[in-house]
Amino acid sequence: MDTTSADTVSAPIPFAVLGLGRMGRLYAETLRDRVPAARLIAAADPDPAARAAFAVEHPGVDLFADPVDALDGVDAVVIATPTRTHHPLVIAAAGAGRAIFCEKPLALTVDDTRAAIDAVDAARVPLQVGFMRRFDAAYVRAKALIDAGSIGEPIVFESVGRDPFCPRPEYADPVQSGGLIVDMAIHDFDLARWLMGREVERVSAEGALLVCDDLRAVGDIDNASINLRFTGGALGHVEVSRNAFYGYDIRSEVLGTEGALTIGQHQQTPVVLLDRQGAHHDVVPYLMERFGDAYRAQLDAFVTCLRDGSTPRVTGEDGLAALAIAVASTRSQRAGGQPMTVADVLSDTSDD
Repeated sequence: MDTTSADTVSAPIPFAVLGLGRMGRLYAETLRDRVPAARLIAAADPDPAARAAFAVEHPGVDLFADPVDALDGVDAVVIATPTRTHHPLVIAAAGAGRAIFCEKPLALTVDDTRAAIDAVDAARVPLQVGFMRRFDAAYVRAKALIDAGSIGEPIVFESVGRDPFCPRPEYADPVQSGGLIVDMAIHDFDLARWLMGREVERVSAEGALLVCDDLRAVGDIDNASINLRFTGGALGHVEVSRNAFYGYDIRSEVLGTEGALTIGQHQQTPVVLLDRQGAHHDVVPYLMERFGDAYRAQLDAFVTCLRDGSTPRVTGEDGLAALAIAVASTRSQRAGGQPMTVADVLSDTSDD
């Protein structure tokens, strides 16, 4: 579809948001309040209560129970439905000729991810995957410093991703979300590829259910530790956790041959109280406090691509590469830490 014709180039691009859970509402509010080049005109969710609550907050937006019905009359779509529904909706949106922004991951399996990418390629529509950390100011600055050679050759990647609460079992269910590693560590795997400028070739992972006992009913874990080996021999490590009850803890480090970069910190507000008991400061509460600007920036970048016809900065192939690492890591974790190669996952047509 052409969103750059002379009579429409200055008009806001009409969007639909599919899925009105936490992420869908986040994207809807961001489109409405922080992306002036976009106009939210439609939204969809099968839950009547979700639609009713959304109608109060977003009067004038057309609401649908079936996400496919929301594709009429828009130029672009944000897919923020449950993870297992992403790939059929990507295929439907591509078939309708709509530009697609899809929350990570595109699908839960490599085969379904490839099917989604093939549909997008056949329809020749833009696709951007929602790895918002690439648009965070700190990570953008780190990438620029690495590319400028400020730390020499990157040789070790470290990343921590910790959520401040145990999720609901129905959300964490691996059938729905892919499980802890696919749901959470996929962000770190995307950062690893992007910051290191290399592909991950081998992983080994350990995981356990240590705190969030409600997850036992769905067979998920709450903590995982994943070792990475990159092409060319560089090393990496990713830790993800559901039980950082002190706050939202997202940090990374890249060690190079001539220096290192640290990205992220515990502290939210740059104020430290000093008293007889010591030094005290706050912590990052949760997602929007840490990455709210990144969510806006990634949608701004997507709209820019629709305006000028450029390729989105995070493509379907990026989504496939990160998912393959996550699937390999999940297999390794389930096999008690046995090393797994990403190439084997990409060549296996019976992926998990």
